[in-house]
Amino acid sequence: MGIDDLRSGLATAMMGATSALAAADQLCRACVDLLDVDGASISVADHETTRGTFGSSGELSRRLDEFQFTFGEGPCLDAVRHGVPVLVADLAATSEVRWPAFAGALLDVGVRAVFALPVGIGSSPVGALDLFKRQTGPLTSEALTGGLLAAELAALPLLDVMGATAKIAEHAEAEYGWDQLASLERVEVYQATGMIVAALNIGPDEALVRLRGNAYARGITASELAWEILERRLDPREEGLWGPSGTQGGPTGDR
Repeated sequence: MGIDDLRSGLATAMMGATSALAAADQLCRACVDLLDVDGASISVADHETTRGTFGSSGELSRRLDEFQFTFGEGPCLDAVRHGVPVLVADLAATSEVRWPAFAGALLDVGVRAVFALPVGIGSSPVGALDLFKRQTGPLTSEALTGGLLAAELAALPLLDVMGATAKIAEHAEAEYGWDQLASLERVEVYQATGMIVAALNIGPDEALVRLRGNAYARGITASELAWEILERRLDPREEGLWGPSGTQGGPTGDR
């Protein structure tokens, strides 16, 4: 399939979407159909953490983004930090030690290769298109070309979400746009963080570090632990559960 056919196929997949989020999901599913990968997601991220999953081809793809948020490491974050594709054809390779917690979690769920392609608005990366395969091996040149095209197209629904309408004052447009992206953040995580703040009388940054650290120690995602708290299956005041910040391993907030 040539470049023009790939571009046409990916762009056509987004047509008829009822919302920007639906268009992002449809683009991710098209990546699976056209690029010989097993899953795709679009992560919104800054240099410190992923802020939310903007689109995905399925639940496993969303879970991969959850792992990056929980562990504070992964290819999406590296792609955004450095503004270049991150291509890992074999997560189990002894030379691949960049993300020990993230790589281990992916191997546990049967993912063997992962690729992150920056998604930019203007000159700034604001996220990444993450592709994964269940078998080891690089992307073919055609799949990499298609992935880069898809990353370009992924910026379009992001702009729809960020774009201010003509009624919004010009000086407020950037702030408004990022407020829209903030709605993609993991609401359950921040609600649970608020409960930890109230229960332990600590600051929100430390509460989030403790939430992520505890999730890491238990081998679950931050969102899964947050739901345990919100559904009252776990009491944030339970003695010895949280411990001093940074004592449980995992993310410590310095990434």
